[in-house]
Amino acid sequence: MSVLCLHICCAPDATVAFERLIDKWKILAYFNNPNIEPVLEYEHREAEVVRLSNHFNIEYFESDRNVNPWIQAIEGFEGEREGGKRCERCITHRLDETARFAKENSAEAFATTLTTSPHKNVNFIHEIGETLQEKYGVIYLAETFRKNNGFKRSIDMCAELGVYRQNYCGCRWSLPVMRTVREDNIKL
Repeated sequence: MSVLCLHICCAPDATVAFERLIDKWKILAYFNNPNIEPVLEYEHREAEVVRLSNHFNIEYFESDRNVNPWIQAIEGFEGEREGGKRCERCITHRLDETARFAKENSAEAFATTLTTSPHKNVNFIHEIGETLQEKYGVIYLAETFRKNNGFKRSIDMCAELGVYRQNYCGCRWSLPVMRTVREDNIKL
């Protein structure tokens, strides 16, 4: 069976991806999210991905949570609206890390669970994936997991499995409370 490195943004988005891919690929679940704040939220999401990976008997890997390269990737775009240039740079950074990890671990392909969410620009994600395919020589699997009721299925699976569903993307600028409180008044 061919090996697929699957970028995992969160357990809810991984549910349907795992379900759809598990019979076709040997999956390396790669949790790469240096953007997630605060640290307790990161740890909670990571623990849920570990639990879900164990449930599906999928090999799990966590990236180094060094936030400095991510901060450099989004620098100057912090004030952008949700879904704007900051998000594009964030996604590009995380998918680049995933493609690199895939190559280093001899995976034939890589994909991302980000396409489960109805809040993400799937066309942009696929364009980045195809660019990284050329850069690293690893096939980008352009799956859109929200298709065919994928997002609804992820909600149903979360309820069935008791998976935590977060209410924001992950970074401090998407954290709802941060929209009304100045950044320097909250310790992240």
